[in-house]
Amino acid sequence: MAQAKKSNLFAIIISIVVVVAVVGVGALVIVLNNRASAPATAPGATSVNQETGAIVIGDGAQELDTYVDFICPICGQFEDTWGDQINDAVENGDITLNVHPVGLLDNASQGTEYSSRAANAMYCVANTSPDAAYAFLKEMYDQQPSEGTTGLDDDQIIQIAEDSGAGDVADCITNREYDDYVQQQTDDMPIAPGQTRAATPSVLLDDEWIQDWNSTTLASHLAG
Repeated sequence: MAQAKKSNLFAIIISIVVVVAVVGVGALVIVLNNRASAPATAPGATSVNQETGAIVIGDGAQELDTYVDFICPICGQFEDTWGDQINDAVENGDITLNVHPVGLLDNASQGTEYSSRAANAMYCVANTSPDAAYAFLKEMYDQQPSEGTTGLDDDQIIQIAEDSGAGDVADCITNREYDDYVQQQTDDMPIAPGQTRAATPSVLLDDEWIQDWNSTTLASHLAG
């Protein structure tokens, strides 16, 4: 009888332990799922569109959206081809430029995740010194590293930010303050018609895709 009571007590204890463990695992899964699905915190500056994640430059009637990766060689070609035209259109009040920096090519920098680090830095600059954002973008392409290299290190990126007129962004860059946001923006990139995956550069004018940018001018797409 005593042995049976001990066996029953042991069984009850084991059952309680199992229930507690199952409840604990379930709670942990819920917490992790909530964390995974929670939206990343966007930079709070008014220069960052809280809905789209774009860094907004200018205030023209037409909107040009560019999705760029700072190690993407074709993005460098895009800047060479259209950079001056875009700059003139922004300054003339013809367009609002919406820059979407992404980390699509992190696997092309020997493990340093240069694409995401550079995109994070772009957000850091836009958040603290929005007037310096476009100068920073242009200088990052002027000093663009080759795909497949380690890319620029954080100190070099910080120097470019400072030379572009940004304020104190060193901690934001080295701590990768907006890294989660960059990853979210990368995951949410649009896919061009006829394509199966997102690519950089992606260019849209008033939500219409421009896929022939390499053989046309910006002026040919602007109204009027």
